[in-house]
Amino acid sequence: MPLFFLPQEKGSKLLTEQTVERSFRKLFQSPGFGQEEFDKAEELIDQLRPESPLRHRLGVELDELRELAVSE
Repeated sequence: MPLFFLPQEKGSKLLTEQTVERSFRKLFQSPGFGQEEFDKAEELIDQLRPESPLRHRLGVELDELRELAVSE
């Protein structure tokens, strides 16, 4: 499984795709999420390879979540 760097954390923690997806899901578990969660989600997605199917899927989900937040 590929590993990724998350440079904003101390020690540049290595992340797997599974860890990125789990962290992404945790950001949006509770209602009332906002711009801070969207920014953190973008940072997580940016850790994935450009050709990663997970990167595409999470990007689409993030766009949908933004649309929902605007419509509410």
